[in-house]
Amino acid sequence: MPAPKSIGAIELSSIGVGYRIEDEMLKAASVELLIARTICSGKYLIVLGGSVSDVEAAISAGVGAAGEAIIDSLVLPNVHESVFPALGQSVALGADHVGALGIVETFSGVSILAAADAAAKAARVTLFRIHVAMALGGKGFLLLTGSVADVRAGVEAAAGEARNRGLLVSEVVIPRPSRELFAEYL
Repeated sequence: MPAPKSIGAIELSSIGVGYRIEDEMLKAASVELLIARTICSGKYLIVLGGSVSDVEAAISAGVGAAGEAIIDSLVLPNVHESVFPALGQSVALGADHVGALGIVETFSGVSILAAADAAAKAARVTLFRIHVAMALGGKGFLLLTGSVADVRAGVEAAAGEARNRGLLVSEVVIPRPSRELFAEYL
């Protein structure tokens, strides 16, 4: 399968319905399953990647079949390529690559994906972790680094996206973070 160009996500209030919807979405289009799991407070999260048209078709099928179990959904066409490794938590930072630290926290896992894409498109930042709803009470958070000015711009864009969705918890920029904050990523 070619590298994904789009991400789609659905958050559901029912685990059983989540499995059914996941099956329907995977059968509806040629997509790659990035995340499918139970999340805090008894919900189910599905995140897919693929071409824009395939992700749109899969999410449309899922939303159409989910009924009242749907909590939130999203399609990010032409997602920034740095979102994928950060979502997979496969980003290692070089010791010389560490700069200011930006953190954005949202009330939902779906909204942090939109926030991360906005940050990456707004500034020259390195997204190095996107944590989606696991062991966080259903929240999401994003970690990014770069110059102070770029991190401020990235955090501002990400927070704006989450704020527009009514799901922003916090936005933090630490201009000169201690190296220990990056320890597991170096």
